[in-house]
Amino acid sequence: MDTIENSRSDVSLQMERVLYEVKRVVVGQDHFLERVLVAILAGGHLLVEGVPGLAKTLTVKTLAKTIRGSFHRIQFTPDLVPADLVGTRIYNQKTGEFSTSLGPVFSNLLLADEINRAPAKVQSALLEVMQERQVTIAGTTHLVPEPFLVMATQNPIETEGTYPLPEAQVDRFMMKVVVGYPSEEEEFVIVNRVTTQDQEVASVTTTEELARLQRHCRDCYIDPSLVRYAVRLVAATRDPERCNVPHLKHYLSCGASPRASIHLVEGARALALLRGRSHVRPEDVVDLVPDVLRHRLSLSYEALADNVTPDQIIHRILKHLPPPERVLENHVKVDANA
Repeated sequence: MDTIENSRSDVSLQMERVLYEVKRVVVGQDHFLERVLVAILAGGHLLVEGVPGLAKTLTVKTLAKTIRGSFHRIQFTPDLVPADLVGTRIYNQKTGEFSTSLGPVFSNLLLADEINRAPAKVQSALLEVMQERQVTIAGTTHLVPEPFLVMATQNPIETEGTYPLPEAQVDRFMMKVVVGYPSEEEEFVIVNRVTTQDQEVASVTTTEELARLQRHCRDCYIDPSLVRYAVRLVAATRDPERCNVPHLKHYLSCGASPRASIHLVEGARALALLRGRSHVRPEDVVDLVPDVLRHRLSLSYEALADNVTPDQIIHRILKHLPPPERVLENHVKVDANA
């Protein structure tokens, strides 16, 4: 128990230091920043949707500085080719030999800006590195650095010249976070910070330490009843009638895959550790459900005609499927006494 408690406090303390440094530069966006830390701890990728100018690039760049990791940004365009992403073989005329030039995916934090503007060949190259953490160039496999996080952005208001992401690639993203405009008070602080002296960001941890924290994340306890609840929520998107939400059947043409259940459990563990606990509570699972499921739901024509959004469907599922009660009583008592 002492080992688990020490791991819990260690992870929470380290992430608090990282968050403190990031928030010295990034104002507001608390939900977005929390989801970024959850993705890092759980080893998942993040899909971010928001209009330009909401500090998406600044967040990842600042985060890379705090963990002393490498950061690359790729601006996805229609003329992008896979070699621009993963690298290629270059012929040296002096030596008469080929050498491998690795692409920008070989970094700890990769920002894929406007990911839906690249064609299918580029998306397939990114799909391999997201899933397998490796790149194959001329028959040779190259592993990307660990930890490895892809944060991709999409612009919701400009769809001309874009390519819809393949369902297989969308499913690889652990969460989809919708970033909104800051409040007037937050925007006032943003303008003051940008128009005055730049804030220096300190490196508070290392990539090796972050990899250790990711391993500790697997030690966070989650009750089997909460795992069953996560599975039931995901199953409700595939078979609403069986899960007591039959009125949603005509709104869904395809539900979420089992990868959604896995990401929901892994994300809940990471969120519990960020909140200073060594066990998962029902609210940890519930809080992550919209971010984990919203990009995995394929809506039917009836849903589009009725202007029904994935978030509305998820809200109805959560309303009809409440979380289990009286879970983790023994663990909560032990945690309180400690």
